[in-house]
Amino acid sequence: MPDIFMLFVPLPFVVAVLLVVLLIQMIRRNDGSVTNPFFLALISVYALQSVVIGVRWGYNMLEILPLQAVLAVIIATLAWLSFEGLRTERPPTKRPLLLLHVLPTLLIIGLIAFWPAPISLTIIVIFAGYGIALCRLAWRGPDALGSSRLDGVISAYRALQITAFAIASSAIIDVVISWDFAESGGTHSGRIVAIGNVLAMLVLGAAATVAGTSRPEERIDTSAEEGALPVAPSGEDTDIATALDSLMQSRELYRDVDLNLNRLARKMGLSARQVSTAVNRVKAMSVSQYVNDFRVKEACRLLADTELSVTNVMFDAGFQTKSNFNREFLRVTGLSPKAWRANALARDNSGGTVIRLAG
Repeated sequence: MPDIFMLFVPLPFVVAVLLVVLLIQMIRRNDGSVTNPFFLALISVYALQSVVIGVRWGYNMLEILPLQAVLAVIIATLAWLSFEGLRTERPPTKRPLLLLHVLPTLLIIGLIAFWPAPISLTIIVIFAGYGIALCRLAWRGPDALGSSRLDGVISAYRALQITAFAIASSAIIDVVISWDFAESGGTHSGRIVAIGNVLAMLVLGAAATVAGTSRPEERIDTSAEEGALPVAPSGEDTDIATALDSLMQSRELYRDVDLNLNRLARKMGLSARQVSTAVNRVKAMSVSQYVNDFRVKEACRLLADTELSVTNVMFDAGFQTKSNFNREFLRVTGLSPKAWRANALARDNSGGTVIRLAG
């Protein structure tokens, strides 16, 4: 019986293909224009790293280890630059100290060339540093992502939380791998790397979510994002919240699908932190929830008073994705848009009162 040749395809190669598909979808969704290119770069490097991991552990090619180390540091750097870019609207070329983030990669390349001994420890320190920075950003709550569209900031915040956990965990995984090589010559490292690769898939899914994919999320309590206990609103907070209410009603800013916290703060001549704090304390919700409340109320008016399709209502009210629209509509009214319209029309035809918004 002739031998049957079977090509061994490591799982990381499959992961790399999936990541390339995600990358293509992101580019198409943005029509070739991307406001935060670091997310595209992050997924691209993850795809390349998956190939490298497949070659290393699938075919036992030790020569590729230096490239794996360099790519690992680039991933940690890009993860921070991607989410830090959602905090500010400044373009990459105008962000301060941007070039300093090249130093970790240059350091690893230098160690590979001249002093390989401390490479593992250096990578652990780099991952720990970026992991801590991401955790600090996540600790500030969703309003910290001031340049993220308010329609999708909750998804972006979830992505940030997952990424912060993944990068910080990578430092721990590297420690475990180093210990495994010291104790057993790397007997269990293959399994450890496999688990790490699954974790990378989660991070990439989160990055894709930030780029435009939304999914239902539960409400986030931001009342304690700056401390353990809610803080009573000051007179200034109340004044800001009142002025913001007036601005939202008179200029209908909620209709802007690209509205974000930074843009809202500029229109008021205040800092993003002042606006966020006032809304958190006075309204007991995040800025995204506050704006989406106005959008849902407008959607309810359109559903009751016009014959526009639900999709057109969604866009006219300021939402950009169905998932966010349905999630926020359910949060505010307790019903889906179609069910709300049906009930509103039934009440109207029977001479009753149109359903009031929940809360």
